[in-house]
Amino acid sequence: MKLRLYIYVLMSVFCMVNLQAQTKRFDTSMKIGRAGYKVYCPNKNLDKNPVTIGAIGFENTARDVSFEVKGKVVKAEVDDLDNDGFPDMVIYVNMPGNKNKVIVIGVGSEENKGFRPIIFPDILDNPKIRTGYAGFDQYYLMEGYLMRKFPLFDTSDTANIKPTGVMRQVQYKVAPDERGQLTFKVIRSYDFNKQ
Repeated sequence: MKLRLYIYVLMSVFCMVNLQAQTKRFDTSMKIGRAGYKVYCPNKNLDKNPVTIGAIGFENTARDVSFEVKGKVVKAEVDDLDNDGFPDMVIYVNMPGNKNKVIVIGVGSEENKGFRPIIFPDILDNPKIRTGYAGFDQYYLMEGYLMRKFPLFDTSDTANIKPTGVMRQVQYKVAPDERGQLTFKVIRSYDFNKQ
């Protein structure tokens, strides 16, 4: 009887610790010089997760922005992505129930007076880079570019998708589209053997 109670208590503690680790809130501040962003997300409800972005060092006309995402905020980075001298930010969100898919949310500074969205295109809309894609993205910012790396898969047999041992690297730059909206545009992509 004591052993059963001990196992039950141990399992309960393990489940509580595991649940807390899965729902760890995201709370960070990032700046370039004097201006930047504060990002907060409780990461409690992965189907409807509120995110709040606040301005740091912006003019007092800048207001906090709140929206909901489906998934868990796992990382954010700041850089000048459109070469206008003001900080921009990307937020990375893991999709619920699918740890190999990541959503990118871009936020651009409007001369440190407010925010505007930066559109991130769906990879499935680009036939050149989507071939062999099955997720497992890795993202990072490098000198004003968003870099994306993912393994390529043999997708000819949809029931048995297998890795090919090749990685694809995609480089994005922020630029206005034909309607004037800021968008991540593919600058180049290349494949290389995984080591």
